[in-house]
Amino acid sequence: MDEALLRSLTPAVIAVLCRRGLDFAAAEDAVQEGLVEAVRVWPDDPPRDPKGWLVAVAWRKYLDVARAEASRYRREVRVELEPPPGPAVAVDDTLPLYFLCAHPSLTPASAVALTLRALGGLTTRQIARAYLVPEATMAQRISRAKRTVAGVPLDQPGDVATVLRVLYLVFNEGYTGDVDLAAEAIRLTRQLAGLVDHPEVAGLLALMLLHHARRPARTRPDGGIVPLAEQDRTAWDTALIAEGVAVLQRALARDRLGEYQAQAAVAALHADAPTAAETDWVQIVEWYDELVRLTGSPVARLNRAVAVGEADGGRAGLAALAGLDPSLPRYTAVAAYLHERSGEPATAARLYAEAARLAHDVAERDHLTRQAARLNAALRG
Repeated sequence: MDEALLRSLTPAVIAVLCRRGLDFAAAEDAVQEGLVEAVRVWPDDPPRDPKGWLVAVAWRKYLDVARAEASRYRREVRVELEPPPGPAVAVDDTLPLYFLCAHPSLTPASAVALTLRALGGLTTRQIARAYLVPEATMAQRISRAKRTVAGVPLDQPGDVATVLRVLYLVFNEGYTGDVDLAAEAIRLTRQLAGLVDHPEVAGLLALMLLHHARRPARTRPDGGIVPLAEQDRTAWDTALIAEGVAVLQRALARDRLGEYQAQAAVAALHADAPTAAETDWVQIVEWYDELVRLTGSPVARLNRAVAVGEADGGRAGLAALAGLDPSLPRYTAVAAYLHERSGEPATAARLYAEAARLAHDVAERDHLTRQAARLNAALRG
């Protein structure tokens, strides 16, 4: 047994586990378990790739512990949620109504649209923007959904996936749009997490918490957008970040990856970076690869192109952008940013100005206009 080799590998393996989302203490404990296993196995069966072997075994040891902790946690929660004897208390029926609006007679897309309109507080225009379709198309979809369920007994609630999609879109609109619905979406997702034992429910809750933690730093006093790289990270809510990371780790430990967990993992990596320059873009690209594999979403591919541009340079980001539909929302803004990263300020300025003309949100339009003006001023100087 080469003890010197094991000692030399330990820091690198801990670093790999930390990049996967573990805190340092958990990574160190997992590696120690892996070292014990190495001492037992290697003398008779030495691995061809010692570092890879140790990473795999340490990660498996961590998952075993995490699963045991998750089981214990669920048992404790069931005990805590056991209703006390006595008269029943008033119950918030909002979440059951979400399930009832997601009726099996509707397609998932129509159920989501109807629920967003009827219960989510969103306008038809906001729902259309979330679905990337014209407002008239969405109005017809909602009208058809209303006609479909008219007179149908709402005694067959829809599935969890449809309700999760509704809550996700409500949160996104509350986070970035005109109506503040983010806190309500988080409240309902917390309720759902207490009722449904599903890793994607936990993944969505973690995603919401991690994004909501950054909210105080996202805008200036005048309402202007502050890009992630420029945000004051001391203004982020560290308690929400810690809760979001803990919820995500428990979900990932179940090894049933879904799109909300993958998005939350990206958000956790951003939250974990002390500065923008220290962001682990390589791992973020890997998570976007997972997200594209899971969903095939063009929006995920667009975000992946930005991450590739950060990890490997603007040219690589532009190559990743190739093949996507230029009419995709934010496509032009992303192209502008990647051209700027590639050392092409004139092209970037033109694209920023074009993206500003296409923007629906006033704050986004102002931000893109300022970006174009900044580059044009530098070119003139």
